Amino acid sequence: MRNQQRLRTRTPESRAFAERVRLVMDLTSRLNALPFDDLEGRRTLLTEIFGAPIPDSLSILPPFHCDYGLGASFGERVFINQGCFFLDYGGITVGDRVMIGPRVTLSTAGHPVELDERYDFITHAPIVIEDDVWIGAAATVTPGVTIGRGSVVGAGAVVAQDVPPLTVVTATSVVERKRLKPPPAAS
Repeated sequence: MRNQQRLRTRTPESRAFAERVRLVMDLTSRLNALPFDDLEGRRTLLTEIFGAPIPDSLSILPPFHCDYGLGASFGERVFINQGCFFLDYGGITVGDRVMIGPRVTLSTAGHPVELDERYDFITHAPIVIEDDVWIGAAATVTPGVTIGRGSVVGAGAVVAQDVPPLTVVTATSVVERKRLKPPPAAS
């Protein structure tokens, strides 16, 4: 994953991250319990979740789920449909006039794939969605990906590499990337 960073678990930094996640999970549960027409209440909670004022033209339809909040930023005239998940610890930048379909997942964090490191770190890398992008329903964007200006991500696609500007991408597939080392023998 390009631009990957690591957060060691069981440290003061990882505990601060976990505390922020607990706070944002509480805020998003309150957001999702609001009456649909309580736009002012929604805006207030979204400002708390993201830790800064949000553009007046940003539209996020509940339910919405976010785990960190402080890593997301939005351009003008962004529309985010129902049921989306933003795992934003690594940073999510959303450009102007972006449309995000229902049940889209933007995930900037994970764990190392090697078994002997998997529980010791949280890996993270930013997602950048440039201007005028449309992401279809139930698509998943993985850490470190940039989706170029004007592109379309088809419904259900799993995006694990950069999408060039003005490109349409679709489909999912399983591609073996590498074989993992077996875990050390237990003593």
